[in-house]
Amino acid sequence: MRQQLQPIQETVQIFMTTTPDITIIGGGIIGLLTARAFFNAGATVNIIEKNRLGQEASWAGGGILLPLYPWRQPDAITQLTLQSLILYPNLAAQLLADTGLDPEWTPCGLLITKNPDIKTAVNWCTTNAIPCQPANEAQLSGLNIQPENPLWLPSIAQARNPRLVKSLIQDLRNKGVAMSEHCELTAVKIDKSRITAIGTTSGQFTINQLIIATGAWTGRLFQEIFSNITGDKPKIKPVKGQMLLFDAKPDTLPCIVLENDHYLIPRRDGKILAGSTVEQDEFNKTTTSAAYDKLKTFALNLLPTLNNYPLTHHWAGLRPGTNQGVPYIDNHPDISNLSINAGHFRNGLVMGPASAQLLVDLVLQRPPLINPEPYQLSCPH
Repeated sequence: MRQQLQPIQETVQIFMTTTPDITIIGGGIIGLLTARAFFNAGATVNIIEKNRLGQEASWAGGGILLPLYPWRQPDAITQLTLQSLILYPNLAAQLLADTGLDPEWTPCGLLITKNPDIKTAVNWCTTNAIPCQPANEAQLSGLNIQPENPLWLPSIAQARNPRLVKSLIQDLRNKGVAMSEHCELTAVKIDKSRITAIGTTSGQFTINQLIIATGAWTGRLFQEIFSNITGDKPKIKPVKGQMLLFDAKPDTLPCIVLENDHYLIPRRDGKILAGSTVEQDEFNKTTTSAAYDKLKTFALNLLPTLNNYPLTHHWAGLRPGTNQGVPYIDNHPDISNLSINAGHFRNGLVMGPASAQLLVDLVLQRPPLINPEPYQLSCPH
């Protein structure tokens, strides 16, 4: 046990031979980044995932490392975004060096074709040291658009989220972090405002500190498993998003393009993602022909050269939606060893590194780099 873990050391001494310091329910991008941050702080960690690691929203999203129109989002999203943008280059470099798996962090830039609120946009970029400039004709070349105050953000990056997830999983395996797949939480045992054990489909686990990072399933989990806990519960619901993939050649599209509510994302190998829908459909991940047609029409209209390439994949994922898109990152006020890191809506990758850092700071009682108040269970989200 390394010295950094002082705030939970007393309990660890009781269970350290059989119980990890940290048990995380949920193996998506938030759970994986949280596990890595706790390990780096000196903790032993176990991840429990009801399906396969990283195969839900973390796998299905696009990987743009900036919220869509961030100047229209709450400041709480901005604060996590800015800190994550600082962390991402080193995170990606370390993962590549340690695992040999490239998360493809790529600062390809972001072109936003229509900005009716251009003054607000430029002010937000200037205030937050995000380089921006009016887009030029060369950057608009090849796009079938009627631009309105088009804005070019040259420093904005993307991560290829399936590869980021793969590299994180391998990194955690290399570090000796325990991970259980197809293991669903079924019950919790609470004694004197403290969780002592959890029941799962794979048996019982004793608990030191329990972290809930279950994405879109978090609201239902609290209703079913934590129904007897009093106080505020996270208001998180699934929001379906559908995406398409075109198998284009490299350099068909040089940058991310955001047009109204949809976008195109070019990967390094030329593949181009078109997304995405926002649908209230409970836990239904079925793809639909209506979404397929809508996204295909958008993509081919925006970038006509895509007519020359095959459309190869169509998929859906469930985002963890909150009313304002602000996640819950908090220690439970009544259960002393229960914490939550969930509800990032469309921005799990964007806000993930800073969210993990903030939760570790809260659990280990370290001074946080970000004001934690907006992410508390008691705050509107």
